[in-house]
Amino acid sequence: MLELVLGLVQEPEAVDPTLNFWNRLVRGEDPGALFRALLLIFVGVPLLMGGARWLRGWVGKKYTPQQGMVAGKALFYTGMLLIFISVLHQLDFSLAPLLGAAGIVGIAVGFASQTSVSNVISGFFLIAERPFEVEDVVQVGDTVGRVLSIDTLSVKLRTFDNRFVRIPNETIVKSQVTTITRFPIRRLDLNVGVAYKEDVARVRKILLAVVERNPRALMEPPAAVFFDGYGDSALELRLAVWATRENFINLKNSLLEQIKARFDDEGIEIPFPHRTLYTGVVTEPFPVRVVPEPPTPGADVPGDPDLAPEPEEASAEETGDQPRPTPPTPDPLPDDDPSGR
Repeated sequence: MLELVLGLVQEPEAVDPTLNFWNRLVRGEDPGALFRALLLIFVGVPLLMGGARWLRGWVGKKYTPQQGMVAGKALFYTGMLLIFISVLHQLDFSLAPLLGAAGIVGIAVGFASQTSVSNVISGFFLIAERPFEVEDVVQVGDTVGRVLSIDTLSVKLRTFDNRFVRIPNETIVKSQVTTITRFPIRRLDLNVGVAYKEDVARVRKILLAVVERNPRALMEPPAAVFFDGYGDSALELRLAVWATRENFINLKNSLLEQIKARFDDEGIEIPFPHRTLYTGVVTEPFPVRVVPEPPTPGADVPGDPDLAPEPEEASAEETGDQPRPTPPTPDPLPDDDPSGR
């Protein structure tokens, strides 16, 4: 009777939720449960990874690589959550304590990892807004590279010198991002300087002729030459040419080489910086004179009589002339008499 009363009073929720889990694993009451749990882990996880990879490739080919990546990750994370719940269900483990503990731990982790949470939220905005996609070339600050992946916490780039760069999503949301390959065509601007003596109209015709002979340059929109102004040592021109984004770099290299060769053939000078020294008066240039090294004593300096050595006086014997007589000493005047007479 006492046992019956105790059984009626005892609530099912009061039983330890890990009791069934303990009985199945440790006591071996249901060995098939452990086998089914291991089967879900070692068979379900590889199948899930393969399915996520296939879905990523299929969606990426049909739509965009970014959408394929998002679809693959969504399938993988959802499947992993279902497998985890199924394994716990096979082991007859109650999820109520686990969910309660996860809620408490989640609150603590949320306060401790505010930066990570901000990156996750920023990642959702990047995926929804789609300012760039996988395989696009972007510039973030001074970093230029191709997008490898857009993950939950960061964006991975590969620079053109084959370096791996990881940029947090929060940094990208707060910074100015330039998507270089967003549109199918791009405009190339080349700065060209010519000497002041050159004819600008003639130089413009030569530049446009060079562009017409380049197969990588687009004829529509047409190329243009702009006169930007007067530089310190040159007339500054700007050549604007349109090209597809695949031929952008090759067009730039080929045009630079062809412009240099054509200028050499036409005799057009590409100047270098000039400097003029003056003493402060604009109309009077600073005098500059090259002074040769001083000659050694006794050496002849042709062409410069000022620097030639002075000739030595010849002796009387060498010239054959009589020596000059010494003039006599004059008599002292009366006033010079030392006696005073």
